[in-house]
Amino acid sequence: MGVHAQIVIPARFDSGRLPGKALLPLAGKPLLQHTWERAARARLGPLPIVATEDERIAEAARAFGAPVAMTSAGHRCGSERVAEVAASLPAEVELVLNVQGDEALLEPAQLQGLPAVFADPAVGMATLVARLEDPARWQDPSLVKAVLDERGDALYFSRAPIPYPGRGARGFWAHLGVYAFRRAVLEAVYAGRPPGELELAEGLEQLRALAAGVRIRALVVPAGEFGVNTPADLERARRLLSA
Repeated sequence: MGVHAQIVIPARFDSGRLPGKALLPLAGKPLLQHTWERAARARLGPLPIVATEDERIAEAARAFGAPVAMTSAGHRCGSERVAEVAASLPAEVELVLNVQGDEALLEPAQLQGLPAVFADPAVGMATLVARLEDPARWQDPSLVKAVLDERGDALYFSRAPIPYPGRGARGFWAHLGVYAFRRAVLEAVYAGRPPGELELAEGLEQLRALAAGVRIRALVVPAGEFGVNTPADLERARRLLSA
């Protein structure tokens, strides 16, 4: 699908479980730099834009060559921050990708498959999922689980282990922190609607789109290294990048 796309990486300094996460050192670079470099290697359009309200993050991003958009400090989630940036993008940009700033282990090729999903005109948003077969992580609330329908569209996302791990369970779909939006959908949902009860209960911004009736297509990737949300995740990332 020949579309014009722009990647935006929302990054904030405050993080309850991992303060200053975006700038923590990881294999000789700030964590955010790993995310930006991997997103840039996907070559989906112009260089990814780092969107932040924090001058410390902005200064670090400019130092490693990232375009920076300074955004409001009042945003309640990354997609609201991305929607603010989208409002000033060139008119020809049709798709906007939100790559969360802690996806330092993301494979660039995983992003490259997202634009083709929008060949289906019913799809307003897309994301990435991978099988989570490690039972030790099923109960981890920092790792978001997804339930899909027969078309591969998202039915729900939760921090809880869903569906119920009963007989025959072979793992869950785990969500990677990437969203691709039709631009009009991004602006309608994340600039035009407040969070609903489900989003507030789970702390998951994608539930705002589901509650608004947006069809979210999940692109299955064969394996996923999930985002850095906790100190244990940071140590895992350090081991993987030093191997």
